[in-house]
Amino acid sequence: MRLLGVSGSLRRGSYNSALLRAAAGLMPEGSRLDIGSIAGIPLYDGDLEAQSGLPEAVARLKQQIEESDGLLLVTPEYNNSIPGVFKNAIDWASRPAADIPRVFGGKKVAVIGASPGAFGTILSQNAWLPVLRTLGCEIWSGGRLMVSGAGRVFGEDGSLADPKIEQRLGAYLAGFVSFVEGGRR
Repeated sequence: MRLLGVSGSLRRGSYNSALLRAAAGLMPEGSRLDIGSIAGIPLYDGDLEAQSGLPEAVARLKQQIEESDGLLLVTPEYNNSIPGVFKNAIDWASRPAADIPRVFGGKKVAVIGASPGAFGTILSQNAWLPVLRTLGCEIWSGGRLMVSGAGRVFGEDGSLADPKIEQRLGAYLAGFVSFVEGGRR
């Protein structure tokens, strides 16, 4: 089984990108987590799309989503909601609208996140739900993972330094993989 994980942050020292890398190393046997990127995706512009089609970074991400068995969104929380760059990337990947059923329809999706604050991205994760429903995704609700106090959870090198969070992340991934396996044809 092959999942795709995408961090919603462009920052080099992102806690969410660190959480995604940790997840890739904790995948259950028989599964793997490839890491996609939103880097290089311009702001959505319908005129640009009409004139030039999908930018290369968008086409690559869209293909990765389509070819994966499941999608793990690792979301920061900006101003109590979804980061604009992350939402923009998913908006681009949903273009043209006729491709939504092929790329997102029935796609198994889970959302996690890390924040230096006390609430661990709960509002951002909740804000993703109507977006993912609109795209026709099947959202895994069998667990939640909101990493708060991220500055204490990750080492200076970006590695996961908290064994309790590591255990929770491993259990979360096992649950999500089980959910995806249950829906594979």
